[in-house]
Amino acid sequence: MAAVVGLVLGDAWLWAAVEWTSPVYARFYVDGEFDAATIVALLVAALVKAALLWLILRTPAPGPLDRRTRALRRLLYLAVAYSLVLWIPIGMLPDAVDVAFQLVLWTAIDVLYLLVIRWRSRMLRVAAGAIFAVELVGIANELLDELDLPEIGSGNVFGFGMMLGGVAATVITIVGQRRDGRWSRGTQIAGWLSVGDYALMIAISVLFRWDFYANPVAPVVTDVLELVSTVWIAATARELSVGGRPVGLPPARQRAVRIVVAAMVVLPIILLIHPEQTPHLTYTGGSMDCYDRPSFGDLKPTERDAVFLCRARITADGMPPLFPDSLSDQGILGYGRALCRTKDRDEQKAILTRAGSERPAWGADPWDLVYICPEIIGATQPELLQSTKETEDAGAAYVAEENAKCRDPWPRTKGVVQATAKYFLFADGDHGYLVHDPKVEEVEKAAEQATDRLYDDNTLVGAFDSAVLVGHLEDVIDLCLTVKAFRTAPPQRIAGWDQVTEVPVVSRSGHLTVPEADGGEVGAGAPMPNLAIAGKGHYRLRAYIRMGKTGEEHLVTVFPGTSRKKLKLKP
Repeated sequence: MAAVVGLVLGDAWLWAAVEWTSPVYARFYVDGEFDAATIVALLVAALVKAALLWLILRTPAPGPLDRRTRALRRLLYLAVAYSLVLWIPIGMLPDAVDVAFQLVLWTAIDVLYLLVIRWRSRMLRVAAGAIFAVELVGIANELLDELDLPEIGSGNVFGFGMMLGGVAATVITIVGQRRDGRWSRGTQIAGWLSVGDYALMIAISVLFRWDFYANPVAPVVTDVLELVSTVWIAATARELSVGGRPVGLPPARQRAVRIVVAAMVVLPIILLIHPEQTPHLTYTGGSMDCYDRPSFGDLKPTERDAVFLCRARITADGMPPLFPDSLSDQGILGYGRALCRTKDRDEQKAILTRAGSERPAWGADPWDLVYICPEIIGATQPELLQSTKETEDAGAAYVAEENAKCRDPWPRTKGVVQATAKYFLFADGDHGYLVHDPKVEEVEKAAEQATDRLYDDNTLVGAFDSAVLVGHLEDVIDLCLTVKAFRTAPPQRIAGWDQVTEVPVVSRSGHLTVPEADGGEVGAGAPMPNLAIAGKGHYRLRAYIRMGKTGEEHLVTVFPGTSRKKLKLKP
């Protein structure tokens, strides 16, 4: 009935009626209207969940209970209540409270399982105790994580082991139920189905790699599967009072149980089977993992296709994806390998147009294609095959090689502090480099004013307050820079230089320096010293510029001085 009402009121209320959550949550999965497959899945899930709920709410079997058995029944029904409704108010509390509740509840249940179930074997009881302990260790580890305390273990291997511990705890309990004799065959079947649900959910989330926010059918199926465990817990509690005889069901109820079991087995399989024309989608443009671009050399061969699928569907910065989301993984990989074999942009444009791309004229970038055809891309651009460490090492070697090309133009005049290095500029549109006080709050404003003053005359030096911008003669992408700090004004020595200009600069924090590249593409290739050797106060900066044999050379000297004049020592 609730599903019918939801179907009449709209998609959001249909979702709420079937999933037993707020209609607001429907927007997490679909922005617009549900497609036909989602509506069918919700209607089928409504029928199955109604049947499962009927099994859960059946009244307990009559019979005497001792103190331990009564406590176990109450705790099991508390676990059922948590699974159905209590998770909503508890979910409003901090996550640590939820995990602590689960730890206390299942510790008590597992202890009572050991005491109440007639295992009929000391070894089996000991094995059950060990397996229950592993299950509880997993919950305790999760609690430590929520409390930001040192965990018992971490990593995928530990997490997988804890998950298997939970499965093993269910299996050993079912074995105990069978040996005890109080639980019916239907209850044991429900238990085995709950074990099978783990495998089905792993297949859905891992093997089939469904994006839960891109395919709303996945959470519908997993929600139904998780309810089977609740059916088993409820049936375990219901049949606790029966003596050593299994509970039999009337023929009509036996048929109902068979129908429910058949639906639980067949429904996930039907939903996982796609028609041949339906694309298999591993990643969509909105998958969070797709916003990183791992280096080719850091990936295993089995991971490279997935990264290319990410890059082919990503929609970052408002740019349309290379391929549409309607194209399957296999289709994208096929078109991608065809792009690798093209000889020019025109061939790429034709392939992308045929694939339905929204940006065929842009072509495909080699740093994306390298993931699926490294043997082709790597032949012309071997640097794209490097790992992150190899790229960093190559970058550091290049910077060291460039720094080695630069020489101190005043080797005999030593500053209190000094440094010589290659300064790397942007290839286009870079005005020059700054000598500034980096700890001033309004350093960006000072840099903007210095840039505006750079073009007031032909000195190629603009100064404002605590920032000096030094331009360059040629349209270069790097130059050799030497900086020196003196306690008094050094000799002018303008011979051999093309331009020499002296300007005032202020250090308000006791710092004056030049930006460093520090792993980036712009800045000095080596550490730059603090040139404000006298601390806070007024300084003079003299910039020497010339074109040398190895390229453009700059010498910057800084020394204390209160003059506010700009001197063109050699225009």
